[in-house]
Amino acid sequence: MKCPFCAYTDTKVIDSRLGKEANNIRRRRECVECERRFTTYERVEEVQPLVVKKDGRRQPFDRVKILAGIQRACEKRPVSSDAIEKVIDRLELSFLESGEREIESSRIGEAVMAALRNLDEVAYVRFASVYRQFKDINEFMSELKEILAKGEGHNGG
Repeated sequence: MKCPFCAYTDTKVIDSRLGKEANNIRRRRECVECERRFTTYERVEEVQPLVVKKDGRRQPFDRVKILAGIQRACEKRPVSSDAIEKVIDRLELSFLESGEREIESSRIGEAVMAALRNLDEVAYVRFASVYRQFKDINEFMSELKEILAKGEGHNGG
């Protein structure tokens, strides 16, 4: 590991610990040359699936795009950034564990909607209205009525 201070390539590990979610290792290192200390993080390199867009184009899976969409939907809602991160972590893990090399963008959108529906219904409606591109107010109202009907079922038992 190259020292970030003097660029010397020989460093020694002083301490190693598991990260918060146990998906990375935090290492304290010391440069053999300048004796300064620094921290590195090590994690498994995951092979992300390609996302197949509606027009057939393929692009690498991008966690940041999903994060941006969910953050927009949750704007000014009582949803913590930790809750959003957990949703994205679960989604990303499910796509990785599927073992598929390619995943349709529509599956990602549907998975995000399902997660938002459980997280915050207003955020869900916001995301769905953009994702599903409702053609008119009737389609939008139909979706809202479905949400309200399911909500009533939860209160009754």
